[in-house]
Amino acid sequence: MSEDERPGREPVPAAMAEASPPSGEPSGGATQEAGEGTGAPECPVGGAGGTVDPDEDSPNMIVYRKIEDIITRIQDETEGVPIRTVKSFMTKIPSVVTGQIVQWLMKNLAIEDPAEAMHVGSLIAAQGYFFPISDHVLSLKDDGTFYRFQAPYFWPSNCWEPENTDYAIYLCKRTMQNKTRLELADYEAENLARLQRAFARKWEFIFMQAEAQVKIDRKKDKTERKILDSQERAFWDVHRPVPGCVNTTEMDIRKCRRIKIPQRVKKSVYGLAEETQTQSPSHTPSHVTRKGTKEDVEKEILFLNMQLDRHCMKMSKVADSLMSYTDQHLEYDPFVTPPEPANPWTSDDFTAWDLEASKDPSQQRVRKWGFSLDEALKDPAGRDQFLRFLESEFSSENLRFWLAVQDLKRRPLHEVAERAQEIWAEFLAEGAPSSINLDSHSYERTSQNLKDPGRYSYEDAQDHIYKLMKSDSYTRFLRSNAYQDLLTARKKPETEQGRRTSLEKFTRSVGKSLTGKRLTGLMQSS
Repeated sequence: MSEDERPGREPVPAAMAEASPPSGEPSGGATQEAGEGTGAPECPVGGAGGTVDPDEDSPNMIVYRKIEDIITRIQDETEGVPIRTVKSFMTKIPSVVTGQIVQWLMKNLAIEDPAEAMHVGSLIAAQGYFFPISDHVLSLKDDGTFYRFQAPYFWPSNCWEPENTDYAIYLCKRTMQNKTRLELADYEAENLARLQRAFARKWEFIFMQAEAQVKIDRKKDKTERKILDSQERAFWDVHRPVPGCVNTTEMDIRKCRRIKIPQRVKKSVYGLAEETQTQSPSHTPSHVTRKGTKEDVEKEILFLNMQLDRHCMKMSKVADSLMSYTDQHLEYDPFVTPPEPANPWTSDDFTAWDLEASKDPSQQRVRKWGFSLDEALKDPAGRDQFLRFLESEFSSENLRFWLAVQDLKRRPLHEVAERAQEIWAEFLAEGAPSSINLDSHSYERTSQNLKDPGRYSYEDAQDHIYKLMKSDSYTRFLRSNAYQDLLTARKKPETEQGRRTSLEKFTRSVGKSLTGKRLTGLMQSS
């Protein structure tokens, strides 16, 4: 048996065996020299001599002690599960175990059902004591998945409550390392963007912290760095789990209120300076717990009353967009703004209908075309103007295809199949006279739908063309001279001279008609 395959304990990185810095001294500053605390977290194992001395009789600590006893037995050199380095064709995977954990649990915990053993193992994995090296979901499977044991520094018995600043440093550090195994998942990228917005003022400090830690990590041994990266990732999978997974670190609020002396004190994972952390008003940064006095209770009651009286309102983006939409359409709402001209349904003024039917739209209608492409296509005049603009750019086939699909949706059912084939022949077939630019995915979906044509066979293609017009042609249409001329055009007010000229024309036309009638009568009488 080679040295790599010999059973034994998992090699703990040297950075985790050192003692943590004294309390009150920042150990992770970006201005410190390389090698002075900005690297891997350093803390005593198992919480002994740490920043908190948790109550040994608390329910959580009793569970943690039992789990840690099992983990210690699993890692035993003689009776435990063999920990080995697996060699592949190009790389080595250090310090991993396979699905032998399930067999060990059945043998040593007197479990008969494999499903029950897997369930117990998944509960232990959910607490972060061991983890799959290639998955963010902490569970145990009885297959060829490789697992790695967590370092004692990251055990939950240390009463971790990591700050969001720690999480931001971790994610920022991951983005600086050009490695496939350290690429951010989709939910992690979203969390990083959210944290960057939240910590915009201190983001430079967070970036400096992450940059300093990356420099320290590069000086470590490759194998040790690979193990530490996976253990750090598993730690954050426990405290910032994948969406849909249960957060095992959360405590019920009713249970928290029953605890007389709060034991869970927020600790920074990376040893940040104290001013960078936000301490809860109900917790003091003192490491020595004491029984609350009457004054402490009165202060807490006063603080909670102030929080109840405080008016907190956070306007979401949805509400902001709704308000902007309301402001934009305010003059078009007849319930809020009296329409000009008057509503022909409630008055004797039919000017509004004449304007709607006219080919010369009012400025109010033209302004509405600029709200969105939907508003421009709803208005017949706006649709015609947009079509003329597309014809000038030799891309009118996009709008004509969109209108043809809209017409297809309103056709009687017995005409749908024939009309669908006509649209295909005109816009999508090989050598079509008005070929449109369609992506391969939409083209394939549309061709599949036409095997059984229906009113919505072109839905994917229509959506693609609509987005293309909205992002490209519509924006140019709003900047075009044709639209700007309509937007700034004003009807010249009819002057007195204009009215007199119109009256003269009317009189002259009436006179001509009367004269013609008289001549006709004379000719007939003669």
